[in-house]
Amino acid sequence: MKTLILYASKYGATQQIAERIKELIDNSIIYDLSKTKDVDLKEYDCVVIGSSVYAGQAHKAVKEFMSKNLDKLKDKNLGLFICSLDKDNIDTYLKDNYPLEIIEKAIIKSHLGGIFDPKKAKSFERMIIKLVSKKADYVNTIEDKEIIEFAKHLKQ
Repeated sequence: MKTLILYASKYGATQQIAERIKELIDNSIIYDLSKTKDVDLKEYDCVVIGSSVYAGQAHKAVKEFMSKNLDKLKDKNLGLFICSLDKDNIDTYLKDNYPLEIIEKAIIKSHLGGIFDPKKAKSFERMIIKLVSKKADYVNTIEDKEIIEFAKHLKQ
């Protein structure tokens, strides 16, 4: 089975997770959708799509790719992951950002953690994170065991 891993990341956490998934799945290819707009889906059996979520919104490049390729994606084994600090709202994030057909077709949907690095964030973002999550320091909620479970599920 050939696997395509697509992602878009704002500050790098989603990229880090996507690269880890690639390490765990043989015969996989990875693309950053914020840099690569046209990806030929024909040669892949499985497609993994990951996005960062900020203020409840998935990355624009991921949303555009899914809309543009909706019919092609419906014929694939799909895995979806969200990268954010808010692990309790994955269903809401998916429903608000992804086409229903994609959500229903996905064999796995996971929240795989997130990173907040105040050194990378803009001052407005630091303020919002502090207000919403009550965190002002570096936070990393990425759990490798969850990424491993996600990859195992895709390989079944």
